[in-house]
Amino acid sequence: MTSSASPSPTRTGALRSELATYLGLAAVLVAMVLLFSTLSDYFFSVETFIAIVNEIPALAVMAVGMTFVLIVAGIDLSVGSVLALSAALSATAILQWQWSVPAAALLGLGAGVLCGAVLGSVSVAFRLPSFIVSLGMLEVVRGAAYLVTDSRTQYVGERISWLAQPWLGNVSAAFVIAVLLVIVGQLVLTRTVFGRSVVGIGTNEEAMRLAGVDPRPIRIAVFALTGLLAALAGLMQAARLEAADPNAGQGIELRVIAAVVIGGTSLMGGRGSVVTTFFGVLIIAVLEAGLAQVGASEPSKRVVTGCVIVAAVIVDTLRQRRRGG
Repeated sequence: MTSSASPSPTRTGALRSELATYLGLAAVLVAMVLLFSTLSDYFFSVETFIAIVNEIPALAVMAVGMTFVLIVAGIDLSVGSVLALSAALSATAILQWQWSVPAAALLGLGAGVLCGAVLGSVSVAFRLPSFIVSLGMLEVVRGAAYLVTDSRTQYVGERISWLAQPWLGNVSAAFVIAVLLVIVGQLVLTRTVFGRSVVGIGTNEEAMRLAGVDPRPIRIAVFALTGLLAALAGLMQAARLEAADPNAGQGIELRVIAAVVIGGTSLMGGRGSVVTTFFGVLIIAVLEAGLAQVGASEPSKRVVTGCVIVAAVIVDTLRQRRRGG
């Protein structure tokens, strides 16, 4: 007689697939570290790894939000602009309006939530592809960042730099916050009704609607969450540079999407993991650091990174076809 506590074959297969994903990403990460350690005498060092760790918080935080967006079969190209606007508003509030640092930070975070909520609302209300809406939002928000700063970098100084200062050993507080957000994001995705609804909407939105779940507020909430995390990333970057640059974050949306896709989140929606996204962030960071240490030119780095993105998309497509078949 089969025990009722025994896991179902479907559950067992899912666990095996998840474990295989973790092991595969870990193997890729280790292989890259070994490769660059062979090509460069200075790569395999504590200094290099600390530099990588302190470089990735903004990317990791934004990737958490993008994971949720891709799981609901959406996309947000405006996150880099939201990053810039959040930092610009916070810096302007501190320097010109004489606001306290906490109040200025809340202003920046609020602006991020508003941008994401507007993007999601427009996309849902008019049934427009989020790709198109976020492309327009990218320009609107970037323009707002230029207007707020008068197109000039705002030098805040040490008032917000604590976020980027060493906290545990030489690891910054921003990295610790990023890791905590990855853990919280994974728990929300896998252990809450909201997270299960996100996956369900990405898998079959019509089935969720027939089951009595309204997808619209959940979609808007996902985009608002992504805007919030992009704004937090802006504060982290401003803390590291001790300045807010209206040009900050240009092109970072492609790195964010690349990290999420490399981590195994499907571009078609319905499948993803925040933890594997973090592996994707580490892979992108190690790749960029390794290419820099071996003396690769900026165009060469872009070519290699682009090829990695295409390869990740091909792998995802083949995986989808295999499951469909």
